[in-house]
Amino acid sequence: MTIKKQFWFVVGSQHLYGEEALAEVKAHAQTMTDALNESGVLPYPIVLQDLAVSADKITSMMKEVNYRDEVAGVITWMHTFSPAKMWIRGTKLLQKPLLHLATQFNESIPWETIDMDFMNLNQSAHGDREYGFINARLNKQNKVVVGYWERAEVQQQIADWMDVAVAYNESFNIKVARFGDNMRNVGVTEGDKIEAQIQFGWTVDYFGIGDLVQYVNAVKDEEIDALFAEYAKLYEFEYGTYSKEDWEASVKVQASYEIAIKRFLDDGGYNAFTSNFEDLHGMKQLPGLAVQRLMAQGYGFAGEGDWKTAALDRLLKVMSHHKSTGFMEDYTYELAVGQESVLQSHMLEVDPTLASNKPKIVVSPLGIGDREDPARLVFDGQAGDGVVVSMADFGTHFKLLINEVSAFEPTVSAPKLPVARVLWDIKPNFQDGVKAWIENGGGHHTVVSLNLTIDQIVTYAKLVGLEYVVIK
Repeated sequence: MTIKKQFWFVVGSQHLYGEEALAEVKAHAQTMTDALNESGVLPYPIVLQDLAVSADKITSMMKEVNYRDEVAGVITWMHTFSPAKMWIRGTKLLQKPLLHLATQFNESIPWETIDMDFMNLNQSAHGDREYGFINARLNKQNKVVVGYWERAEVQQQIADWMDVAVAYNESFNIKVARFGDNMRNVGVTEGDKIEAQIQFGWTVDYFGIGDLVQYVNAVKDEEIDALFAEYAKLYEFEYGTYSKEDWEASVKVQASYEIAIKRFLDDGGYNAFTSNFEDLHGMKQLPGLAVQRLMAQGYGFAGEGDWKTAALDRLLKVMSHHKSTGFMEDYTYELAVGQESVLQSHMLEVDPTLASNKPKIVVSPLGIGDREDPARLVFDGQAGDGVVVSMADFGTHFKLLINEVSAFEPTVSAPKLPVARVLWDIKPNFQDGVKAWIENGGGHHTVVSLNLTIDQIVTYAKLVGLEYVVIK
């Protein structure tokens, strides 16, 4: 699921300073473009465009950005003073993310040689205020990054925004296949699919479980055997109390599900999906290992028909390049004084991109669903600071809950727990964090990422006009 995108670098100036000055502006811009692309920090390339020196030129460029699917957004830099009325039409038309890089070509003022020619050419401070005003008046919700362009921290801010911008564009390509309906009597998994498509671009389609069963039945034995051999190379096998034959038979059911679900999703252009243990007619097991493997490949997922979280999972996977990001569920608390934390897991489907150790395949009974014992990957979660998010539908609007967390590796074994586990501390502290989450309507289904920041999530929320609450 590699995504190939680029960003256009648009440099503001005007004809007032003459062709010689404009040539120097263009040369500076090219030097910056080459250096930023060669820095190794930016996840996507930037492509320098013609200088933005007139309203017609700016409008034409912004129209072209909207048209080109490979362009994820625009980075602007005001090298000189660029009258903001020139930007109004083009900026209003721009439908993709915008970053205003408030920098200048030179790091320091050359006091020994500075003259009015230098002042006229290098007046980014002047241009930034003019350009910034019009973006604020147009309510563009654009990102502003301030600082010298060669500094690592400035480049990292640009890189973080690029990941959000790509995710924003990909949000309109998210398609969720729901295998069965929502879990009965559960509130947080419900939601307005039409409003989600209008606001976020998500397409959510229902399929009867029989549609998937047809794909499962079409999987060939040699395909299953080949995938099972791949499992043997990647994971530890734990047979437990099962015979080798029974254990392998159970695991191969999951292999057939992995092949079938992936084929179904790819045939329909879907990149996220849900399952529901109450909708398993014709299935031998609840998909477990199969789901975990597909999440690791970049597909979004959530259990019990929770399409909002499945789409959010896919969105954050794009934003994080599929690193240390996945569907999660609050299970049980540790309330010992000074050790307050939350155990995160799920019945089966914990994302292996969060694993700190080599996963092992375990077959164990599942007390719900009334099916055969399913196979799943068991591991301990890795340590790291990150964010956990939950999407709630309040009937009148969607709300995004964002909480800063600090995950840590378990120090105590859990020999009788047949599922993966992730542990984290809640910010600012356990009591205030849990209270704020509950009071604001945060759900028990979440997406956690140890590779993203609160700022990135907030940037996305602003781009789509999504109400959000930050707990940190």
